[in-house]
Amino acid sequence: MDTGTAPLMHTPLASWHRAHGAKLVPFAGWEMPVLYTGVVEEHLAVRERVGLFDVSHMGRLAVRGPGAEAFLQGLLTNDLARLRPGQGQYTLALNEAGGVRDDLIVFRLGDGFLVVMNAGNRGKILGHFRERAVAGVELADRSAELAMIALQGRAAPGLLAAMAPATLGLPRFSIGEFLVAGETMLVSRTGYTGEDGFELYPRAAGATALWEALLAAGRDLPAVPCGLGARDGLRLEAGYSLYGHEIDEETSPWEAGLGWAVKPDKGNFIGRGALLELKARGPRKRQVAFTCAGPGIPRQGCTLAVGDQEVGSVVSGTFSPCLKLGIGIGYLRGPAGGVSPSGETPDAVLGVVIRGRQLPVSPQRLPFYRGTAASAGGVA
Repeated sequence: MDTGTAPLMHTPLASWHRAHGAKLVPFAGWEMPVLYTGVVEEHLAVRERVGLFDVSHMGRLAVRGPGAEAFLQGLLTNDLARLRPGQGQYTLALNEAGGVRDDLIVFRLGDGFLVVMNAGNRGKILGHFRERAVAGVELADRSAELAMIALQGRAAPGLLAAMAPATLGLPRFSIGEFLVAGETMLVSRTGYTGEDGFELYPRAAGATALWEALLAAGRDLPAVPCGLGARDGLRLEAGYSLYGHEIDEETSPWEAGLGWAVKPDKGNFIGRGALLELKARGPRKRQVAFTCAGPGIPRQGCTLAVGDQEVGSVVSGTFSPCLKLGIGIGYLRGPAGGVSPSGETPDAVLGVVIRGRQLPVSPQRLPFYRGTAASAGGVA
């Protein structure tokens, strides 16, 4: 019996990462850079200036044909009928029990739709779509054909406008074709950091040239290459969900605070009936975001407790370079886990257990940190 593991996949920028000193780690079946110079340094570069991320490991699926909209409406929670050509929206694909298969971004293009999915769920979602494809729907996996580069930070609009002036007029959560560094490509004003920025979709063969052109254009800022470590801390400060942490197949959108991306009145979609039943019954668990009251960094799996009673666990946690303290998101069991919305009971306070020591926490409203993405128009 073969007990070996599958070889790691590589993005079109893998050789560049290796040649420029990135620390490479396995992630969702890919070899990806986790950092270059340091997680905190890269994190703050994005908050203060601009950073560049290779996100080519994510999946990109074109959905075309006369039945494309109806097909996607039956698979996804948000309402695609609200989109005009060039607009995008955050949405979810559910299982029949109302749990989250994946969270996705869908753009309406002139000839159909582009669906962007998480790297770890690419095979699952492609299979899910293909199993349900009907006449009048054409699915084309463009993941290998196109790379995906995220340019993020308050200086990103000016940097990209110097190379492609028309991108400055692109609204938040919109997409269009632009000539950048000599190549016409799709560019969307989206990202996963809480800052304003763009995601660019060059041909895979042109990814390295574009990457180097962006770094060269931002040399005086300076623009810096960033890894997955900074990306995770940035998204957590911004309060964005990460699959396998805040959301999974056992978690409903209501429990994850993503009900705004669910439009039950649009018509039927997979998981709709179960989702309505779950909403009527009330949540099985409740999400809580918190900051630590003292030194300590919460991590996924840490226990949440009230006194000596375990009431839940952490699903994401890190040290926030902007707030300079530990932050985390967890789930409390039951509708409230025995804890009031303020995080307190009549005689005890919510705490997190870190290395055997229980540390009081202060529940917070998300986001922990509000970046420039909000001033660029928010999330559709």
